[in-house]
Amino acid sequence: MDKLLKYLNSLSKTERSAYAAACKTSEGYLRKAISTGQRIGERLCIALDRESAGAVRCEDIRPDVDWAYLRAQEPDNDKVGTNG
Repeated sequence: MDKLLKYLNSLSKTERSAYAAACKTSEGYLRKAISTGQRIGERLCIALDRESAGAVRCEDIRPDVDWAYLRAQEPDNDKVGTNG
C-alpha cells in the first residue's frame, strides 16, 4: 500500500478528492485502510488502478489476488451484451 500512499501524497487536495470520488470512495477511507493495513476489495483496487492511470496497480494493493491471470485475458468484444 506504500505506492497508494505515495500517490495520494503526490496529489493536491483537490486532486485527491477528485481521485477518491472517481473511485467511489473517500480520501479518509483510503488513508484509514492504508494505516490499518485493511484489505481493500477487488472492485476498489481496479478503480484505484484505472483512475491513477496505472500509477497504483492492483498488484500493489492486493498481491494476494491473481491479477496476472486477469490481465492476460483478452476481452471477447463479440460476446459483450449477448447471451453467448
